[in-house]
Amino acid sequence: MASTSPPLGKTFVVEHLDPELEAWSSLEYATIAAESHAEGARFLLSSVPTSLTLPHNLQGAQGLQVETRGIEEIYADSKDRVCLLDPAASQDLSPQDGDAFDIFLFGGILDRTSELRKKGYQGRRLGPVQMTTDTAVRVTRIVVQDRVPVDKIPYVDHPELKINKNESTEMPFRYVLGKDGAPIMPKVRRVPPRLPDPVSASACISVRDRPIWANPR
Repeated sequence: MASTSPPLGKTFVVEHLDPELEAWSSLEYATIAAESHAEGARFLLSSVPTSLTLPHNLQGAQGLQVETRGIEEIYADSKDRVCLLDPAASQDLSPQDGDAFDIFLFGGILDRTSELRKKGYQGRRLGPVQMTTDTAVRVTRIVVQDRVPVDKIPYVDHPELKINKNESTEMPFRYVLGKDGAPIMPKVRRVPPRLPDPVSASACISVRDRPIWANPR
């Protein structure tokens, strides 16, 4: 499942401990893999349960590698090169961190971050506003590979998405603004159940499906 060419950039790791993979998560993961591949980086899903069967859109995805091993085993000899993206960290991520670290670690939706923090990984934060998984990885890549400070990236907070001419919904997250002036989100290829029009996958996030990047409680 790995890319056929060696990555030129960084490695972005999401610890996926959940024995299930929700549709919105698979769309976000596919987006991360595609963007990582295009930017010469690699996307790694670690701690994936052996019982989990990847959906079709992730099977053979360029830029993606899937591991049943955890981060501690995979990078046992290079722990000092791993940066944990942690909302509770005292220091914001900076372009200089691209020189200090090669691997950027995200805790996943099961709140693995608090456990990884106790393992002694150096932590950095991405600011105070909640982000979806793909946005958090995107912001990290822009900072450490493109060398753009985290506070200089164009964002939109809590955008309102139009579902149809009579209905809209406000997204409770921060997104990166694309060149077209719209928030960058995964796109749904099919109409989800109970939604009248195709909208971004983020609009389908349930209460259970918390983003990995959230304000510490």
